[in-house]
Amino acid sequence: MQLDVKKTIEWLQLANTKIQEKKDYLTSLDQPIGDGDHGINMARGFKEVEAKISGKDYKDISELLKDVAMTLMAKVGGASGPLFGTAFLKLSTSIKGEATIDAKQFASALDAAVTGLKQRGKAEEGEKTMIDMWAPITKLFQQEEGITADKVVDTAKMALEKTKEMKATKGRAAYFKEKSVGHQDPGAASSYYIFEALAEIWKGDSKA
Repeated sequence: MQLDVKKTIEWLQLANTKIQEKKDYLTSLDQPIGDGDHGINMARGFKEVEAKISGKDYKDISELLKDVAMTLMAKVGGASGPLFGTAFLKLSTSIKGEATIDAKQFASALDAAVTGLKQRGKAEEGEKTMIDMWAPITKLFQQEEGITADKVVDTAKMALEKTKEMKATKGRAAYFKEKSVGHQDPGAASSYYIFEALAEIWKGDSKA
């Protein structure tokens, strides 16, 4: 995998398209175990992200991802704004000055993002949060060999399905305790579309 500024913009534009399309679905996931506004918040935030980054001339990926992070923090409501913003900010700082990154560099950046999410959300894997999507994807990239776009999607699907059987112990969903079991985590679901978009951009790249 090779990501440059152009491919990163395409990734985030496609992520926005997917989140806009799934806005109502993401909100429906949030209604039983949250505030019922996750899809609305994420759609608003990613619409602003696309407006911010489209047509702007970035010298490196880090600068681009920093704009994404700041926009998500400012425009996505609730806990999701700071969390998604933190993830993208950690991605940004981990690849400072890089015009192009490969899968190994992306793995290191993802690892920093997961660490940031754990610190910001005071959560660990298995607590039914977006970490349960970001951590498995990170581990996949850390394998360094045999990573494909299809494996990214397969890993993301399995991770999302696993959140159904978890009992939430962090965030708004934790108030529902055992009743949270059986529901997908909304933050993991919106993260799924972000990584699905990445896989599709990667797959469509003739240099992949």
